[in-house]
Amino acid sequence: HAVITDETRAARERALRRGTLIHRLLQSLPDVASERRETAARDFLRRNAETLFSDDERTALAMQVIALIQTPSFAPLFAEGSRAEVSIAGRVPRRGRPPALVSGQIDRLVVTPDEVLIVDYKTNHAPPQTAADAPPDYVHQLALYRDVLQRLYPGRPVRCALLWTETAVMMEIPASAMDAELQSQGF
Repeated sequence: HAVITDETRAARERALRRGTLIHRLLQSLPDVASERRETAARDFLRRNAETLFSDDERTALAMQVIALIQTPSFAPLFAEGSRAEVSIAGRVPRRGRPPALVSGQIDRLVVTPDEVLIVDYKTNHAPPQTAADAPPDYVHQLALYRDVLQRLYPGRPVRCALLWTETAVMMEIPASAMDAELQSQGF
């Protein structure tokens, strides 16, 4: 088995911390006026990551997140009416067993009169190239959230996507993949 050195542990700690910082910035920066985002991001990172990341690394991180928020194709995701860190709870029926209890946090939720969009941020360093290669755990989680929200918003399609923060790619997970994932788990 692999030997975990202090160096590996430190690298993993930095990667996890970086992911947390990106999540927090994506949660709060969209609500800050665009001309104040850079200052807000730098201040936040100085307060929360001064010892772990250099000034240059913090600046690069701030600019990466701001660029993501300002990507035109992501505009609906961060538009007024979208919400960050939405708590969700519900029951999902299962075949021949009691319903599964679902509870969690949706990173970004967009509800319009025409549809519902659930987006989960993922900070993986080397994200998959296609939705078919998305980790099953991620697909499973989105499928459960989708099931709960379909009951809350009947008649509106509920779309789900993973937003890979490292590559600024939003990957929609097809409904068929989520249905198959739940079916394989006895739902």
